[in-house]
Amino acid sequence: MGETRVTSEEESPGRAARKASGDPLWRDEFPIQATEERYVTRRQFSKFLVLTSLGMFVGNLWILVRSWLRRKPAWPAVSVARASEVPIGGVKLFTYPGPQDMCILVRSGDGALVAYSQKCTHLSCAVYYSAERDRLECPCHRGFFSVRDGSVLQGPPPRPLQRILLDRRGDDLVAVGIDLKERA
Repeated sequence: MGETRVTSEEESPGRAARKASGDPLWRDEFPIQATEERYVTRRQFSKFLVLTSLGMFVGNLWILVRSWLRRKPAWPAVSVARASEVPIGGVKLFTYPGPQDMCILVRSGDGALVAYSQKCTHLSCAVYYSAERDRLECPCHRGFFSVRDGSVLQGPPPRPLQRILLDRRGDDLVAVGIDLKERA
């Protein structure tokens, strides 16, 4: 290909040695040493750190903006039971908001109607109502919850039960949402 040759006066000692070894001329123009390429320079490392940090910052901003713009979840209104169906100290099981989400409706000793998710907050075992003790009990690890507000009375559960919001429309009880507020 029309390579220009350097006269012997201009040749460096390394070039003459390469010619003798049969290395191509491009190695003179691009002196890449494989042993030196394994090492990362400070500039390359700093550039990597800055770009990675910038990417994480932008990702966190994206999550923040999405959480600000997200609308509150719209829960379906589902008829659960008639108030006259549940006697004092009685329970009714239902699903809300989806078919796999089991819930429990309890009419406590004072006649108040409350509903909670039936999943224990420890290991998702089903809780049941104990009328004689007026509390919700998890049989797996002996976790006890208050019927009044779903708070943990005893045992390993880390959080209170999720409360199902009820609306009374005449004699019908309608589930209208889930209380997502943290209660102590």
